[in-house]
Amino acid sequence: MKKMQGPILILAAMLVCALGTAAAADRESPLLIDRIIAVVGEDVVTLSELRVEATKLHQRLAQKGVSPMPSNSAIQQKAFDTLLLTKLQLAEAARLGIVADEDTVNKALDAIAANNDMTLPQLAEALEAEGIDFQAFRRSMRDEIIVRLLRNREVTNRIQVSKSEIDSYLERAGGADGRIAVRLLYIMIAIPDGASPDQREQARVLATQVVERLRGGESFRPLAQQVSNDQSALQGGDLGWIDVNSVPPLFQPYVARMSKGETEGPIAAGRGFHVIQLEDVRSGASTIVRQTHARHILIRTNEVTSDEDARQRLAKLRERIINGDDFDTLARSTSDDKASAIKGGDLGWSTPGNLVPEFEAQMDNLPIDGVSQPFKTQFGWHIVQVLGRRDYDATDETRRDLARKAVRDEKSEEALENYLRRLRDEAYIELRLDDETN
Repeated sequence: MKKMQGPILILAAMLVCALGTAAAADRESPLLIDRIIAVVGEDVVTLSELRVEATKLHQRLAQKGVSPMPSNSAIQQKAFDTLLLTKLQLAEAARLGIVADEDTVNKALDAIAANNDMTLPQLAEALEAEGIDFQAFRRSMRDEIIVRLLRNREVTNRIQVSKSEIDSYLERAGGADGRIAVRLLYIMIAIPDGASPDQREQARVLATQVVERLRGGESFRPLAQQVSNDQSALQGGDLGWIDVNSVPPLFQPYVARMSKGETEGPIAAGRGFHVIQLEDVRSGASTIVRQTHARHILIRTNEVTSDEDARQRLAKLRERIINGDDFDTLARSTSDDKASAIKGGDLGWSTPGNLVPEFEAQMDNLPIDGVSQPFKTQFGWHIVQVLGRRDYDATDETRRDLARKAVRDEKSEEALENYLRRLRDEAYIELRLDDETN
């Protein structure tokens, strides 16, 4: 048995051996399939869980068309690390009292079924046909939701992006000569925590050799699968198409001046050395959006005002407006949206996506000066009037929004990595890959 405290360092060969042993044992003694291969705090990882996770990962890579496909050992190693991190995060969520209620899980399953043009019973049948137990799938979905809630609470929701950070990001991005998106390939050579100068130099030398091999004509994807320590390694380091304003800040100044097919690196930053290749680019023009100027009256429901009461009140207000009463005056005196009520219900010019979908759908179906029938959103009951529409050049706003997202994503990724590293460092992990008694 191996007792581990701190970063998880698993040899892929050990995992291959474990799975191979299980495959042979499957024919002789089915009870051995579920033997424990790791103890994680008060939880365990079983060999059957590892096999299922590795199968799921292989299927996801196949669906993405990843070529060449990573070796089984690489897939199993990634699956094992994923399972351990999931166990640690679920334990932390339980400690903090974070749960996923049945209604939330049901909605997530309904959404998956709808996205596949199925009913929930049809989804269950489809999963069973693929050998996936529906209740196990449901538990997996619940765990994913809990992990997402934990990450939002402990990491994502704590990230703040300042105006100066956005300005700095855009300054580094430069003009990008009309590019709207780039396709990047990425390799990271990691530096171990607490690395010695010799270890750091070894990583630098390896990264330099990688750059030389790429510039010498070697194919990026197979090399990334062999040497990269980033999670994108299984996909050959392919980061996919990225809006130029969403390129990670670390790479922005390089991408801005790179030509198609060019390789940059090694870039020393953070926890390692980074290598990127600009595989392809897309060009485009300005961002023109159709904006709508609208105003509304809101009636909230409560223990005194029912849905029907709110609907009837708004129906009467609409009738008065149609008959000539002033919308501005009625909004000031009756609307429960105090922020807009003092402006006569005026919401100003809105860009698609700024308002909740139900509100936008009603607004978009109205002619200029049209007043909607009463309708309900999560905020209450509304009537809305459209005052005007215009085509607006939102290129600058779009760039700033995308820059804000890029900076936020970069900071979130770093914060999440540090958070998960802390969970690993503080965890008790006991490996039993070579334990034949469990």
